[in-house]
Amino acid sequence: MEIRRAHASSPIVISGCIGPQADAYEPSSRMTADEAERYHREQIDSLAATEADLVHAMTITYADEAIGITRAAMRASVPVVISFTTETDGRLPDGTSLAEAIGAVDRATGSGPAYYGINCSHPTHFGPAFPADDGGGRRIRSIRANASSKSHAELDESETLDAGDPAELAGLYRDLRADHPQLTILGGCCGTDATHVEAIAQARL
Repeated sequence: MEIRRAHASSPIVISGCIGPQADAYEPSSRMTADEAERYHREQIDSLAATEADLVHAMTITYADEAIGITRAAMRASVPVVISFTTETDGRLPDGTSLAEAIGAVDRATGSGPAYYGINCSHPTHFGPAFPADDGGGRRIRSIRANASSKSHAELDESETLDAGDPAELAGLYRDLRADHPQLTILGGCCGTDATHVEAIAQARL
């Protein structure tokens, strides 16, 4: 908030980020949508009471938790963004496709999320499975990919950080943007740092 006030001439959006209840790499439990709403309500209410512009739930692994988060945010009158993670086949860890997950959340919440994102996965995993525009793809605006193309299981067992190739990652972002120009919120997830973000910014997206 202090940074935004010091740079009032630049548009700065403050995102209150929350995560899933369970381990996103190896979810051991699932909640119903009602349970997820109750579970996330306290943190979302706390963020809604600040100057945060929105709540962004990241690395979400199944639709019911996303539905509960969305409902809690709507009750708190704060915009919400849902970012799903995928396995190497481009599907959520429970086997649901991105199109199915987005459709389920939108149907249950009256298209409650402001938009959707994908994070904590590599473009080679989710790119081929990116939904068509009329299958929810147009609702995806945010990409925060992992630097590594390893699976979640491989990353979980790795004792060293796999930083991947920043230039290659930036090129994959460029290709995704060419096919899906609505992707305007770009960043990095596991294994990325300022080097990757700089490469993405310089990729003439």
